[in-house]
Amino acid sequence: MAPSRRILVVGPSWVGDMVMAQSLFMTLKAAGRCEIDVLAPGWSLPILERMPQVRRGIAMPLGHGQFDLRTRWRLGRELAKTRYDQAIVLPGSLKSALVPFFAGIPQRTGFRGEMRYRLLNDMRTLDKQALPMTVQRFIALGLPPRAMLPHPLPRPSLTPDPANQSRLRETHRLSADRPAICFMPGAEYGPAKQWPLPHFATLARELVARGHQVWILGSDKDAPAGDEIVRTGGNGVVNLCGRTRLADAVDLLAMSEAAVTNDSGLMHVAAALDRPLVAIYGSSTPDHTPPLADRVVVRYLRLECSPCFERVCPLGHTNCLKEITPQSVLRALESLGLAAPLRFVRSAGAV
Repeated sequence: MAPSRRILVVGPSWVGDMVMAQSLFMTLKAAGRCEIDVLAPGWSLPILERMPQVRRGIAMPLGHGQFDLRTRWRLGRELAKTRYDQAIVLPGSLKSALVPFFAGIPQRTGFRGEMRYRLLNDMRTLDKQALPMTVQRFIALGLPPRAMLPHPLPRPSLTPDPANQSRLRETHRLSADRPAICFMPGAEYGPAKQWPLPHFATLARELVARGHQVWILGSDKDAPAGDEIVRTGGNGVVNLCGRTRLADAVDLLAMSEAAVTNDSGLMHVAAALDRPLVAIYGSSTPDHTPPLADRVVVRYLRLECSPCFERVCPLGHTNCLKEITPQSVLRALESLGLAAPLRFVRSAGAV
């Protein structure tokens, strides 16, 4: 039997990208016996624990944008003791390739970028036309050069924790009597990716009227947005933003009946849990980072000005999001077999 290869993956910095990286881990496991460790930001370790393909997550001790050559050298020399056979560097920055170089890993794979010629010795050229999707690019780095991608692409699949789910229900007094639909109104990148809060509130009122409860998920930065939805959405809407960890969001989404979300990291978490999902795109496009699941309806208008990929709408109107109505999102939920059709309840804020 061939010995198990040891592979170090330098992971991405965004939640959604880390979820999509699981498709790479699946590809590596399918190719032969291997042990996969992931060097990643500390926040991502709970996500990596929900991926059975990963042996261990290693916290990068530096924050986003920090260079600190000495710390990277020390970490590399520590990781050299593991004797990895290959490193796969997912980010395109020079600094992300330093630790595998300092660790003396014999095969260091990544795409060409930021003058990394000495740091990477298995340099690939990225053809953005052939690999338009982020997940395709990740998978390609786990294959020999110019190899065909697997078809279908392996999809992320996170593992919930039933014990934590029970704890969350008790801690947050979440009813088990009514099906829950999760809202994810935040987007770390900026407001040009955020569906208007009055639209979320209108949809919440309608779902509560139909017998659902609504759980709002996000970080502490999203808490004010959640409060606004609660104020106008009515009873049955619970703001959990900032009150849960990332691992908790995984387990709450796994308990939900469906999710409505901006293009965000939690969108990819919901897809990896195979939750029925309505994904709303504005300044970005599903052509590059679609939710990787079957039970998905994407609401994207493809206006002439989109995708702009800007954090703030350069035209000042954000019509790419405003013109996606609550009614259209409700119809999308109905098409997924949820929220049985009834007359839409028109009230203040409905459009």
